[in-house]
Amino acid sequence: MLYRKMPKSGDKISALGFGCMRFPVLDQDPSKIDESKATEMLHYAIEQGVNYLDTAFPYHGTGMGEPGNSEPFLGKALKGSYRKKIKLASKLPSWSIQSRKDMDKYLNLQLKRLDTDCIDYYLLHTLSVDFWANLKKLGVTDFLDQAIKDGKIKHAGFSFHDNSKTLFKEIVDAYDWTLCQIQYNYLDEHYQAGKEGMQYAANKGMGVVVMEPLRGGSLATKLPDAAVQAFQEVKPERTPAEWSLRWLWNHPEVTVILSGMNTMAHLQQNIKSANDAKANEMPGKELETIENVKSILHEKVRVGCTSCGYCMPCPVGVHIPQNFSYLNDFYRFDDKQTKSHTRIMYSRLLSDKEKASACVECGKCEEHCPQHIPIREKLKEASETLLLTK
Repeated sequence: MLYRKMPKSGDKISALGFGCMRFPVLDQDPSKIDESKATEMLHYAIEQGVNYLDTAFPYHGTGMGEPGNSEPFLGKALKGSYRKKIKLASKLPSWSIQSRKDMDKYLNLQLKRLDTDCIDYYLLHTLSVDFWANLKKLGVTDFLDQAIKDGKIKHAGFSFHDNSKTLFKEIVDAYDWTLCQIQYNYLDEHYQAGKEGMQYAANKGMGVVVMEPLRGGSLATKLPDAAVQAFQEVKPERTPAEWSLRWLWNHPEVTVILSGMNTMAHLQQNIKSANDAKANEMPGKELETIENVKSILHEKVRVGCTSCGYCMPCPVGVHIPQNFSYLNDFYRFDDKQTKSHTRIMYSRLLSDKEKASACVECGKCEEHCPQHIPIREKLKEASETLLLTK
């Protein structure tokens, strides 16, 4: 495993970090972590040198406002010597903060859930213009200073989910952050904070943590045939996931890439890739191939959903990410057989209340979507496109 230095803390961080929001689950229920499999994977990752674990208050829960099971699971899985071997990151649930006291309340609760006396890296979660304005007004920087002074957290950062690069720079300049967490991959090079924001933060001495490197898995398993062929024409042969990760590690600004791995095979593959994850070493031919694949994908993607689940639960039960997954699958693949199969899967695997057609257009989902997708509009498109009778 190769390591990169977190500039301000001096910590040596593994190039690959474990994103703890997509552990294997039971009964297809995201709130039910398969603790046996997840523990095996987590311990294996740590033993292989992965030392950065990223979780948050709602991960593996039923919705943004509810406590998830990722933090308590980690508290159990890191018992013994494992906790000392890793750097633990979690996040303040920005959307739930209504007072300065709330900040202390949630941090203390998270320390208890994680069964630790200190969180190494504590981030303000999913900052957008509204969340940042509220937190700033309530004195969040004083809270961070006090939490560091009290030894409850070691370093402060934020994760960003807004389309304004101006806002991103404003937040970077507002505090002595140790790190930022941004969505970045070869398809989202100019999305949200993007390359411009990444370089701005790095120039300020901040570590850059990358989330959604595979765009919810779509860059690993759901590429159109033309994109797969473009990758296969370059030697040595690599999986689409490895191409994506290597492109990110080629950036010297990137400190660590988070991957939400839910199978041992994916974990082992990513660790293997991380063993020679060096910056500025991707040949020109490979960079050209990435640009070619980007062009192919930009023509195919119908809705930029990463399946993060922040829009869930829907008040009437619509499974929003799954509807968008089927819609994107329909357009990514060209052959009629695959399109027909996608419609069949949509028809059979989603209940009537989960289908896009059940949307009542209340708009609550759009308030929480970090990608700022016009969800109601896209659900209408999914409903019309995926009808089995077409």
